[in-house]
This record gives sequence, structure tokens and C-alpha cells, in this order.
Amino acid sequence: MKYHIFIGSTLDDLKNERKELPRIVMELGHIPVMADYLDDTARNSLNFLQKVIEECDYFIALVANKYSAASDGKILPLVRQCAIAAKKGIPVLALVIDEKARSTQAKRESDPALLRKLDAFKSKLRECPSETWMNTPDLCQKAQSLLVQQLNIDVRPGWVRSEKLIDPTVANEISRLSTENDALRRRIKIDDSELVSRLRDQLKHAIKVLALNKVTLSFYYTSGDNWENSRQFRYMRIFKLLVPEMALGKNTAEISRFLGTVLNPDLDKTVRKDYPTPSNTVKKIMADFSTLKLVRCVNDGKPADEENWEITEYGKELYSAYRMRQFEKALVKKPEN
Repeated sequence: MKYHIFIGSTLDDLKNERKELPRIVMELGHIPVMADYLDDTARNSLNFLQKVIEECDYFIALVANKYSAASDGKILPLVRQCAIAAKKGIPVLALVIDEKARSTQAKRESDPALLRKLDAFKSKLRECPSETWMNTPDLCQKAQSLLVQQLNIDVRPGWVRSEKLIDPTVANEISRLSTENDALRRRIKIDDSELVSRLRDQLKHAIKVLALNKVTLSFYYTSGDNWENSRQFRYMRIFKLLVPEMALGKNTAEISRFLGTVLNPDLDKTVRKDYPTPSNTVKKIMADFSTLKLVRCVNDGKPADEENWEITEYGKELYSAYRMRQFEKALVKKPEN
């Protein structure tokens, strides 16, 4: 990425110093822009200067102890240039001479009115990212440091070489894919109602399968020495209990412990901690849920008791459809007298 960097300053007192700034800009790999070669007597010179500044990415203002080349009270060109940059949101970087820096009387402003204007201008520049400098070597060092810092902090659009822009063949391919994408979107809109209807039918069928099929669970208590209290439970009941638990995943041992605790038919007895329900039955339940695409095993290859099970997106949709049916039943249920 390359940047256009406008360099503005007073002319008479900074002829030597301003020669160094373009060199620094070019050494950093960017393009210096100056108003030195513009014809300021042309009728449209101000408009052209404004256009040049607006196309730049950064603006460097170099200021010493002189406000005007002649004591005519005219506005300093640099002031006008900074105003153009600020109005367009172009970052202004100020390099203001140190008050203790040595300078000949010829390079200092003598008119009190112009001196006040210069001091006010310097104060305004110090509000921008700025550095003070003592001499030419110090100016070069401060200018490079300030510029590098701002290039990293306030990144601008810049420009790249034309051959680095997108290849025409790539542009054509993007255009083709965009057209194809629009066509697919239109087709999806057409088929949308059919797909929704088909999915709704699939969910209804899956809910019916879960509601009609049962599985037998036995329980092992801390006070017992064998399986007890065998009961049949509908798959739908087990599924709706497990959905919240499998949001973050559960292994086979945790599922067995959860079902043993929640479905325990004898609350006077405490189920044992490890596998209160048979592990082979739990594996069968999870395998059946997996066949229906309701859950998935996220770490295949591990021992059975370490396999982690989690709910699928389809499983979430089915649970949502089931809950919606329960809500709808509550709406049509007649209130008790």
C-alpha cells in the first residue's frame, strides 16, 4: 500500500529543511506531493490545489518562525492548505520548530500582528499529532518517527498498482457466481413452502415414532445388590428430558446417572452413583436417537463410557415442534369449571 503525502510549509525560511521531507517520504516507500510547481497565478489555481490535497492521504505541516514572505498581511498559504486538509478529514501532522532553536533575525517574524497570527497557528497545530525540532538532523528524525507512527495508527485508503488489482478473469467469475447465486435464491423462494411442508411432515412422523416406542429401564440402588424396579418409558419422555442436558454434551456415564436420578420410581431409595441404569440400555437409547438424526457422537473412537453425545440441529427443531404442539394443546383445552 502506497500513500500520497502532501508537504506544506512556509517557503523563504525553510528552503533547506523542506528538501529533506520528500526524501524521507520516498525512503518510506510513499509519494511526496508539494505545491512548489503549481502556478498560483492561474485563475483556477486554488481549485486545483484543493483537488490535489483532497487526493492525498496525509498532510505534513512544517512551521518555523515566519508567517509571511512579505509584510503584506496576507493569509499564509500553509494556513489555507491545512484548512482544506482538515475539512476533508485528512490527518494533519505538524512539525513545529522549538522555541529554543537557533534562527537568524531574517528568518524570524518582526511584525507584531503577524507574530500573533503565527503563534495562534502554532497552537492550533500542536493539537494535531506533532513534534518539535531543533535543527535539520533533528527534523529528519522527528519527521520519520511521526510519520511511521501515524501510518500505523490512522490507516488511510492509499492505492495499489493496477496489476495488483483483481484479475479480469476473477472479476468475471465473481460476476457469474453472483448471477448464479441470485438464481438459486429465487429458486429457493419458490421451493421454500414445499420444503417447509416436507420438514413439518418429517417432524410429525419422528414425534409419533418417539411417542409410540418404549424402552425398559432398571435401577440399581446403593442398598441393593441387583437391578430392580424395571419400568417402561416412552422414547419421547426420555428425549425431552435429555435435550437440555445435551446442549453442552454428555457422556454415556453421565446420561445413565441423570436418567437414574430423574426417572427413579422409588424415591425412598437412593440410586448408586456409577451407572444406576444399565449402560447397554443407555447405549441402545442413544444409538436409536442417533439413527433418527436427533443426536450425534462428537468423539468417535473413544471408549463407550467416554463417548460424548450432543443434540443436533434437527433434534432441536424436533424438540421445538414438540413443545409447540404442547402449547397448542393447552390453548384448545377447555378450562375447568
